[in-house]
Amino acid sequence: MPMKPLAGLFLAIACVLGIATTGCVFELAYGDPDLGVTTTSWILGLAAPGTVGSLLVAIRLNKPA
Repeated sequence: MPMKPLAGLFLAIACVLGIATTGCVFELAYGDPDLGVTTTSWILGLAAPGTVGSLLVAIRLNKPA
């Protein structure tokens, strides 16, 4: 079954946010984030739920009717 274009867009957003989340976790685990602890924590706090949300939207959009 081919992927719907809008589902592909949300999947791409989930991938980018997932990479940002992983990077923030590693930056915070290292102890000295390049952007500072506060900014990195904000990015992590916004990107982590955004990853899950956009992935769920992509899955729901691509389900057969």
